[in-house]
Amino acid sequence: MEEYGKILIIAMPIFLTLIIIEKIYGIYVKNDTAPLIDSVSSISSGITNSVKDVLGLSITFLSYEWLVSKIALQHLEANLLSYFIAFFVIDFYGYWSHRLAHQINFLWNKHAIHHSSEEFNLACALRQPIASLVNLFTFLLIPAALLGVPASVIAITLPIHLFLQFWYHTKHIKKMGFLEHILVTPSHHRVHHAINPEYLDKNHSQIFIFWDKLFGTFQEELDEVPPVFGITRPANTWNPIKINFQHLSLLIKDAWRAPKWKDKLTIWFKPTGWRPENFEEKYPVNKIENVFNFEKYGTQNSQKLIYWSVAQVLITLLFVSYLFENIAKIGLPNIFIYGFFIFLTIYSYTELMDKSRFALLWEGIRLAVVIGIISYYGDWFGLNRAIPISNYIIFTYLILSFLTTLYFVNFDFKTNQNQYTNS
Repeated sequence: MEEYGKILIIAMPIFLTLIIIEKIYGIYVKNDTAPLIDSVSSISSGITNSVKDVLGLSITFLSYEWLVSKIALQHLEANLLSYFIAFFVIDFYGYWSHRLAHQINFLWNKHAIHHSSEEFNLACALRQPIASLVNLFTFLLIPAALLGVPASVIAITLPIHLFLQFWYHTKHIKKMGFLEHILVTPSHHRVHHAINPEYLDKNHSQIFIFWDKLFGTFQEELDEVPPVFGITRPANTWNPIKINFQHLSLLIKDAWRAPKWKDKLTIWFKPTGWRPENFEEKYPVNKIENVFNFEKYGTQNSQKLIYWSVAQVLITLLFVSYLFENIAKIGLPNIFIYGFFIFLTIYSYTELMDKSRFALLWEGIRLAVVIGIISYYGDWFGLNRAIPISNYIIFTYLILSFLTTLYFVNFDFKTNQNQYTNS
């Protein structure tokens, strides 16, 4: 946990800087592909995923280390060859786990968050799941285990492989010549994120595009078919925690309502989107039928709400950085209390972004939690040692956040609603 937190301390400012550069470039060329409020939701999703991972909130039924100990035909050292093998096998593992997440109903729940943005930009690369609480696909690393690649090499290579998937989430880089035949490029990945019928469930590769060509899932980006992004059952919320469990919620409801026991049991393993017979008529859900004729979510927002949301995510990043930098000092079980605060914070301000009146309730709960933490421990998890007035700073921020939420709920939302109605 501590090592991964240190890696993220380095990675977060790099990702944030690249997101800002893309935004500035988009404005400069008059093709801004990164609306601020969408980027805030994406970064917030990245925060929830990284906190979940750092806290170790997932279960691996079959560990790679155990696999190596049982089936390795030899044992490699941690050298250039073992890292090369690890990277190649992880990319194979990534292709199949990614493809299956698109094709099996219950697996789609953990991946839908990544596709939920109706934009395509670097920030949406950070939309990663918290719903992936169980790792089912370690067996796909069997080739590396047979060759005796050390578990330490896999542990280092996995986050590097993930981070290398960040750069191609952009509309600003067009086709890249001969690299289109070797690597996953922005053009390939635009196809993957598109909901056009021509593009659905294509280009699952993560680094090397030849997996799709080998297994029959490759689709080139067509000049005559501009990609439209999102998911066919749109999320209609900026709250990443809600998005993470929307599909699961529908599956549970459909399984409960299904009159046939066969449907109750098999719905989980059916193709993604499958529902029992006549359920689309009996229990309709919002679905995009014409990809060129639908309204994107959350386009009517005041500038004040947008800028406040940006401020909230930046402040949250400061809280997260302190957690990642001081995991060992904070210790167990306090890191889970801290993690709960981060999740509560993101739930609260993204509810406000959704213009929900319940945002005020969540802000009140958040303030009460912080009062409880500081009253019990005396300060914010040892922060007073570095900043003696940290308690006052945190209380000031929380009270200001509560009052600002009160303003938006009782004044700004009503004013903007009236303006939108009268326009």
